[in-house]
Amino acid sequence: MEKIYFETYGCALNQADTETMMGILKKANYEITSSIKNSDLIIINTCTVKGPTDNKLLKRLKKLPKKPTIIAGCFAQTQYNKLKGYSLLGTHQIPLIAEVVEETLNKNNIIALTENKQDLLEFPRIKTNKFIEIVPISSGCLGNCTYCLTKQARGELFSYKKDLIIKRIILAVKQGAKEIWLTSQDVGAYGLDKNSSLPKLLKEIIKIPGKFKIRLGMANPNHIINYLPELIEIFKSPKLYKFLHIPVQSGNNQVLKNMNRKYTAEDFKKIIQTLKKTIPNITITTDIICGFPGETDSQFQDTLTLIRETKPDNVNISKFWKRPNTKAAKMKQTPGEKIKERSRKMTSAFEWNSYQNNKKWLDWQGSVLISEKGKDNTFIARNNCYKQIILQGNYQLGQIVKVKIVKNTIHDLRAVEI
Repeated sequence: MEKIYFETYGCALNQADTETMMGILKKANYEITSSIKNSDLIIINTCTVKGPTDNKLLKRLKKLPKKPTIIAGCFAQTQYNKLKGYSLLGTHQIPLIAEVVEETLNKNNIIALTENKQDLLEFPRIKTNKFIEIVPISSGCLGNCTYCLTKQARGELFSYKKDLIIKRIILAVKQGAKEIWLTSQDVGAYGLDKNSSLPKLLKEIIKIPGKFKIRLGMANPNHIINYLPELIEIFKSPKLYKFLHIPVQSGNNQVLKNMNRKYTAEDFKKIIQTLKKTIPNITITTDIICGFPGETDSQFQDTLTLIRETKPDNVNISKFWKRPNTKAAKMKQTPGEKIKERSRKMTSAFEWNSYQNNKKWLDWQGSVLISEKGKDNTFIARNNCYKQIILQGNYQLGQIVKVKIVKNTIHDLRAVEI
């Protein structure tokens, strides 16, 4: 029985793709191993959202042992010209993984990159954390952002069937899953290609019996604003984490237009203010790109002002990095030193907001779910608002513990069991 070793980079959707590939290979009588040394074949599931991610991958490939290797995922789909000598498996060809493995083991490099959209929910999977079920609800998106390479990798929106999503979650809960992560390139767009919507899906999911929490993946503002009152009603369900990842990217409308984002800074501000007013302590995560081509100091100041006003709990800060074959790569680039300076200023603003937001949780008491192992013999737990809470002690994944918050940092809360 040949042994297959996996490495996965990128988002929760990539992790779900890896779990599906592992499930298909196990069914095909391959063994999944955590040891690259003892493996017969290596599969690297790749991300290509940022330039540094590409560089990290290419360096990693040079260090791999000389074994049959398959490069899968977004980098393989979009930058295959940099991957000569490997078998390639694109984002739309995951069901073919067993055939590609067989051919690669027989020293035949296979290129499987053609688009073939299909629902992946009924394929077998091997979960990396039995208490967390990652459920892809769609692939692709409706946007055409001028800086994004992921659209070239994942294509247009393809929403998965609601019945299959519900079936998958029911089974996962029966098997002991405590967290359900709904994921895609943009969960906010779910169903818009099939006369449905995210709220319609969520209303069905919260009816599923059992004790579990739903974590929504990233949702763009232009979709959220269209059904915000309906979404707020759904957030009242105890089954939903009071958490939303809503990327703004810039606080200046001209920059947003140049990015080809389909909303305004005012839209984002309205969404955040409404959410915070109606859902106490909701955790908000957003994304910012510093130094988009043509961005002036004044336009960047608009973004700083927006972040200081809306006070999101987490900000994923990216220095602009031109991606091949995108419109933004052909625009006049912002000098690197200016990008670094803006990134530093944004980081300072975010860290101040985050520390102050976390400080409000001091002395809070309540139940949390132990979901992951942390560093240095700690465990990571989540409360109802998906705040990251660090605990020291002897716990089990999936355990519910009553705690008190005794300390806060920029990035997390520290607690003791009570």
